[in-house]
Amino acid sequence: MKIYQETLLLRERRRGFHLITTEVLQAIPQLREIKTGMCQVFIQHTSASLTINENADPTVRQDFEMYFNKAVPENDPDYAHDYEGSDDMPAHLKAAMLGSSVMIPVRNGNFALGTWQGIYLCEHRNAGGNRRLVITLWGE
Repeated sequence: MKIYQETLLLRERRRGFHLITTEVLQAIPQLREIKTGMCQVFIQHTSASLTINENADPTVRQDFEMYFNKAVPENDPDYAHDYEGSDDMPAHLKAAMLGSSVMIPVRNGNFALGTWQGIYLCEHRNAGGNRRLVITLWGE
């Protein structure tokens, strides 16, 4: 059993859903050594999240942003946590809904993602800054 762990600092991105699969792959070159295993990608933030979804049509990512903005609106007068800006509490809620990590099976030195699947950074803040990921890979 081999175990590897790397940290990846993602550049700041605008609010929205962004494909980061290539960046994750580049950060963990040891992936080529694993025939069968798992990879966990974890984001160390509470106002951004990760998910796996459509990697081809960019309108899917636009629709994700539209849906989550409708489902979790800004400026709700019932939010008690509002001193970090109108986008902060909704960002925490969206991150809780989507989650802080994804698990990806590894097969023959590659992610065993489906044909149209990619890893999304879900940036829920207007100015969230750089985002840090911890990537843990294990297998044989």
